[in-house]
Amino acid sequence: MSKLLETVDQRTQLVGQNRLELLMFRLNGRQLFALNVFKIQEVVQVPAITELPHRHSVVRGVIHMRGHTIPVIDLSAAIAGRPIHDLEKANLIVTEYNRSVQAFLVGPVDRIVNLNWELVLPPPVGSGRQHFLTAITHVDEKIVEILDVERVLADIMPYDTTVSAELLDTELAEMAKADGIKILMADDSNTALSQVKATLSHLGVEVIGVQDGLRALNRLKRWVDEGINVNEHILMLITDAEMPEMDGYRLTHEIRQNPALSDLYIVLHTSLSGSFNEAMVKKVGCDDFMSKFQPDELAVMVQERVRLHFESKR
Repeated sequence: MSKLLETVDQRTQLVGQNRLELLMFRLNGRQLFALNVFKIQEVVQVPAITELPHRHSVVRGVIHMRGHTIPVIDLSAAIAGRPIHDLEKANLIVTEYNRSVQAFLVGPVDRIVNLNWELVLPPPVGSGRQHFLTAITHVDEKIVEILDVERVLADIMPYDTTVSAELLDTELAEMAKADGIKILMADDSNTALSQVKATLSHLGVEVIGVQDGLRALNRLKRWVDEGINVNEHILMLITDAEMPEMDGYRLTHEIRQNPALSDLYIVLHTSLSGSFNEAMVKKVGCDDFMSKFQPDELAVMVQERVRLHFESKR
């Protein structure tokens, strides 16, 4: 399963179809887990792992691959399970999240499945691993738990939410707060929602968060039905790419087809690679894209939109 992803063109074929591909695998038991194939670079057998002093308890060490040093995270231990000991049956899933590459130590890899996002549901309330799940689905009548990698990584190295002092326009922040500027954000990761809310609070901007694209679309349509001018009510929409029920690509497509919403400024906020995002933005009609967990970049982009907002009112 090496070289799991080959070209951007192949990966963009699912865009606008509200579909995704999942790589399914096991950890220590029979339960199936999954990660979105879009985030995966390759799957390899476990090579020699170099242990590091003073490492996080779920980091097994590092591997050296193609001239790069990559941390190895025991995914079972990271979600509060038993560490993986049988390395002969284990695999490494090499992923790229938020401009960093890491390898997750997992058990046997099952297969890749192609699903409609409508079949992917939020995790049930009260499930034991719910804090580490972004969604669940069913394959061959078996429950598949889709892991929230952003939460896993945040536990190992907490994300920064502060804005550099030299970039923060405090006067503009006061104006935004007084004007009640709001942003709608759609993301199934509570970690991502919390980070953006914390960062934008420094800018005087309120974030209205929803858990998936369908809820975002329904919220926008409800405002229209209530006679609210959406472009005046919110500054922009920030949307994740992969979400249960409706992904960010389909959400953008639906918005662009609605005359009352078509002019809404939309930013794709994702942990996918830059070249892939450029293809996505062009294909589905987003106005911009931004990598997740980059508070300074987020602040610069939002402050520019706030300035344009006030200039338009002059």
